[in-house]
Amino acid sequence: MILRKLLTIAIACGVASSALASKTVLGKLGQVTQGCKIYARPSTGAHVYYRVQAYEYVVIQPKDPNWMKVLLQNGAYGYVPAAYVVKLPYEVTADQATRGNFRGPNISSRTSAGVANYALNFIGTPYVWGGNDPNRGIDCSGLVQQMFGKIGVDLPRTASEQALVGRPVSRLEDLRAGDRLYFWENKRGKIGHTGIYLGKGYFVHSSMTHRGVATDYLGSPKWLRILVAARRS
Repeated sequence: MILRKLLTIAIACGVASSALASKTVLGKLGQVTQGCKIYARPSTGAHVYYRVQAYEYVVIQPKDPNWMKVLLQNGAYGYVPAAYVVKLPYEVTADQATRGNFRGPNISSRTSAGVANYALNFIGTPYVWGGNDPNRGIDCSGLVQQMFGKIGVDLPRTASEQALVGRPVSRLEDLRAGDRLYFWENKRGKIGHTGIYLGKGYFVHSSMTHRGVATDYLGSPKWLRILVAARRS
């Protein structure tokens, strides 16, 4: 998720320079003029990290005439076409002590659906095999374990073990936001991947293919073919 709660960060608007001595500039304040996609690279052929709504505020750093870098909640960057963003005359700053250590806000709803939304804060976090840090590096089962741990659900570490925990959801039409999804890995002959269902056919996961935390469409043949279990915590 993008830094929507921008006013939790100081917006420097003609503030005396002495007041900003202990702060670092994150970028300019921008506003999206129409719904658009945030890409992993400055290319419309790149993976889509997130879909931002019209009139949302974002923290931007101009890259070139065609693209803007957008700061994600975890400190990583995505890219949006410059034509869809208006640059406002304000700088967004943060305390130097917090630079590079962005963490998602507290889970607004301590439910599985709240977990699904919370996980979006970590889009762009790099994929790391065996990683457990949602800010610096994490794998698929680590992401699911860490997210559900925030609401007191203690899950095993691996996807195959997690798939045995919770109430089974046997039909696609019964899936709810926050349900855990489990996928078969032919190479290892067992469940080897997992993600969290977001609703409307999408899920969030940490993917080696996408090099980090990202969203995907569950209805694509790629994922439906290997989906073997869904569990509700």
